[in-house]
Amino acid sequence: MTVTAFRHLPQPDEVARVTSTAGELLEVLWGRASTAPASASQLRVLLILEHHEGINLRTLADSLASTPPSTSRLCDRLQAAGFVERVVRPADRREVRLYLSSRGRAFLDDLRARRERELQEVLTLMPAAKRAALLEGLEAFCAAAAAQIHDDAESSGSRTA
Repeated sequence: MTVTAFRHLPQPDEVARVTSTAGELLEVLWGRASTAPASASQLRVLLILEHHEGINLRTLADSLASTPPSTSRLCDRLQAAGFVERVVRPADRREVRLYLSSRGRAFLDDLRARRERELQEVLTLMPAAKRAALLEGLEAFCAAAAAQIHDDAESSGSRTA
């Protein structure tokens, strides 16, 4: 048996603390990779639009925990930069749908590539077995987070419907 076989199973608060530290270190690494013309808030908008094409301003504002006027100003700046497109819905001209433009997609692709290069440099310093364990844990984390976000979006949608 290995030493890790006797190690206690980590509690959620311990894992949350280490994950928070990892998130902070990721921000530092990603900061090195960023020559981004987008602020953190604008980047969140782009990521939300990438996963929820055609949402309206109110839904986006809810996703950002922001107000529609603030969200509209964020979208104004992103539209001016060519990252977001607004499309008026023909059935209801008062409703505007938001889409990530091809320039916005290219920006995210480039940002991800730069971030991944920074991460690869760190990951090469880790033993292969630890990288495999990290990958397994991160895949489970991503699945759980995506499920929670999806459930939150559905319950939020049912409250506004």
